[in-house]
Amino acid sequence: MTGTDLFEPGLLGRECWLELASGECITLPVDRWGNTPGAGDALLLDHCWGPTLDVGCGPGRLTAALAERGVAALGVDTSPIAVALTRSRGAAALHRDVFEPLPGEGRWRHVLLADGNVGIGGNPVRLLHRMRELLSPNGSALVEADEPGCGMRPSRARVIRESGSGPWFDWAQLGADAIPQAAAEAGMAVRWIREHLGRWFTELVPA
Repeated sequence: MTGTDLFEPGLLGRECWLELASGECITLPVDRWGNTPGAGDALLLDHCWGPTLDVGCGPGRLTAALAERGVAALGVDTSPIAVALTRSRGAAALHRDVFEPLPGEGRWRHVLLADGNVGIGGNPVRLLHRMRELLSPNGSALVEADEPGCGMRPSRARVIRESGSGPWFDWAQLGADAIPQAAAEAGMAVRWIREHLGRWFTELVPA
């Protein structure tokens, strides 16, 4: 999730919202990001059994959980504070934009886009195509989507918290109903789409 301010000391756990350009406000699950993985994360973690790149890793709950399972994992985030928090959990993390050169391109067994990170950059097709570049030929992208019905909606957004609002940035929503089309345009195929404890996930593979 874009927004370095979310990870400043003392802010994790406080109420934050994502305001879209349409005026819609979405409550951000900052408690989930800062805690250890919950039951809702199990579907993602259980499908990662080889080297995994956690894109938009935030404070590193998933990266660290994979490392504890013995899975080689690397977190990537544009927030230096998020990277520091991930490293403080004993996990590896890199301060880098996902569209910049990354280690192991074309060799990752899995890439993760959890917590709505498929919206990074405001263009899910472009981002999924980037995931395809990062994956090995037999790899898979594990993606958390929005609930069915919202389609694919590029937008602008900003983070709202108690002390004020952050800058606008490019963002997008990708509903579970729009995954097949977005995947196909990115050169990927859908292995499955599943609802799990109120959250929606999909596994995509290079087509």
